[in-house]
Amino acid sequence: MEPKKKKKTPERQCLGCNEHKSKREMLRVVRTPEGEVMLDFSGRKNGRGAYICRDVRCLKKARKSKRLDRSLGCEVPEEVYDAMEAELGENGEAD
Repeated sequence: MEPKKKKKTPERQCLGCNEHKSKREMLRVVRTPEGEVMLDFSGRKNGRGAYICRDVRCLKKARKSKRLDRSLGCEVPEEVYDAMEAELGENGEAD
């Protein structure tokens, strides 16, 4: 009898700290085929995705260097950044 294969957990790279972590540990931002940029909590929406750790420092680093904009190929609206900060528990803190 063959041993059961262990299922590989998908990993993604954070745009803030460049660390590889499990998809479930990260926050996904997606640019839909229609060009809309939004948070994707399910991780299943169609479109180009980018990942950030659930750490405010990573979000601030990625925002400052515009890494999300480059990764998604478009400018990320302020509302998306605000929603991400709120999700990370840092709503109201500004640069």
